[in-house]
Amino acid sequence: MTTSPPGVASDKLDRQVFIVAGVVVLGAIMSILDVTVVAVAQNTFIETFNTSTAGAAWSMTGYTLALAAVIPTASWAASRFGTKRVYMASLVLFLIGSVLCALAWNIGSLVAFRVIQGFGGGLLMPIGMMIMTRAAGPERVGSVMAVLGIPMLLGPIMGPILGGWLIEIASWHWVFLINVPIGIISLVYAFFALPGGDEEPGKKIDVLGLLMLSPGLALFLFGVSSSAEEQTFNAPRVYIPMIIGAILIASFITHALRSSNPLIDLRLFRNPTLRTAVITMSLFAIAFFGASLLYPQYFIGVRGETTLTAGLLLAPQGIGAMLTMPIAGKMTDKIGPGKFVLGGLVLIAIGVSAFITLGTDTSYWFLCGALFVQGLGMGMTMMPIMSASLATLRGHEIADGSTLMNAIQQTASSIGTAVITVIFTTSLSPLTRAFMQAGQDQDKGLEVMKDQGLITATTTPDQIPAIAAQAKGTVAADMASTFGNTFIVATVLVVLTLVPAFFLPRKKMVLGGGADEETQTPVVMH
Repeated sequence: MTTSPPGVASDKLDRQVFIVAGVVVLGAIMSILDVTVVAVAQNTFIETFNTSTAGAAWSMTGYTLALAAVIPTASWAASRFGTKRVYMASLVLFLIGSVLCALAWNIGSLVAFRVIQGFGGGLLMPIGMMIMTRAAGPERVGSVMAVLGIPMLLGPIMGPILGGWLIEIASWHWVFLINVPIGIISLVYAFFALPGGDEEPGKKIDVLGLLMLSPGLALFLFGVSSSAEEQTFNAPRVYIPMIIGAILIASFITHALRSSNPLIDLRLFRNPTLRTAVITMSLFAIAFFGASLLYPQYFIGVRGETTLTAGLLLAPQGIGAMLTMPIAGKMTDKIGPGKFVLGGLVLIAIGVSAFITLGTDTSYWFLCGALFVQGLGMGMTMMPIMSASLATLRGHEIADGSTLMNAIQQTASSIGTAVITVIFTTSLSPLTRAFMQAGQDQDKGLEVMKDQGLITATTTPDQIPAIAAQAKGTVAADMASTFGNTFIVATVLVVLTLVPAFFLPRKKMVLGGGADEETQTPVVMH
């Protein structure tokens, strides 16, 4: 145990913090990679289980809904059983779910096992953030969040590469089995490395709050996710669960503000730094995760690249983030997050806006350069926002703050993905939408060309290849143009994030929520 005297708190991460960080990062890698890796396997699931695109998509939706349902319990579980026990139990549940997913015999069993996996994965990130924030202390939260941010930012990039590679060299089963060795190592590592003794055995759960918030989030996100399939928000399957979910969430907010022991303490919003960080994170997650969905779709749908190649083309984004993230983390602890977040958002806006000019033959050098600039911005943005939300919290507030930020990030990410998907799909021409639904099925492709009047009774068989090639070119051009138009919306969303980010602290965040830096209270590190 080391004690930092007033005003002399060290901003360097010691060996013990790095050991703890290793455990958390391994768990985060599994949880986040599993979302993007499974996205790559959608076509494989359609063929293997003889299901529809909508049926296969439930392998992703089920996982997301499980995350939303379990995240609100993170704060209570950490207090009641201790962060070490909850983290290890989550790893075990995630491992069991992964093995079961690899043994799935139809799409229904796969979705059910993905839900089990999601119940485990949902607690890994919020509990991991609690563990790392407590281990590092508030004066080093920026540096430690930068470490945790590596899997959060690289997951969407490495997922397609890993997923495509595993499916190509082995089978879809390894998309899930790859978690087993990583999970076992993480479990053993956690047993020896994580500190215990932070539980409160008498802590009671807010049952009423849980019955409101968990189903509310799950229903709301189910409606949001369904909008992508329905291609509109104006469908009963979309707005009915969204409305019910919103009512349950609003009821929880009212309940939490009156309760003496709420599931999540929403009184934390009285903290102006947390409040600003939450608003900034919400807008950023909508813009960033919504835009991220489009890049691989463009490379695969318009340029005809494989999933593996598309993943490699996204690598410059990860490289850029890796360069700036450690610097931003350390400097956030010294001068506050405001300046870095503003600069990062400007870089992201520049990078995203470059995709407005997309065509069917846009230079890969140009696009990879734009992705690199985005990556530089991402490394300066996401984790400093997280740092701002947690750095002024103390004791049990860290658990509530971590749970709150993860729930909001999950919700905002789903909203961003749904909004961008609906804008993109509804902007496509009827011909393009029809061809996208037909996929690689040649018979369905012929039906589309007949329905669209491209093939008539007078068309000879030898004319069909030329007609198909022309239609393919038209579809590619329409898709490229629609991608460009959709990136206009994504750019606007990034720019809007500058408004709340402007109010983030631009000097070192003080401890105790208001003390002068010269009178900071001692920080005891375990």
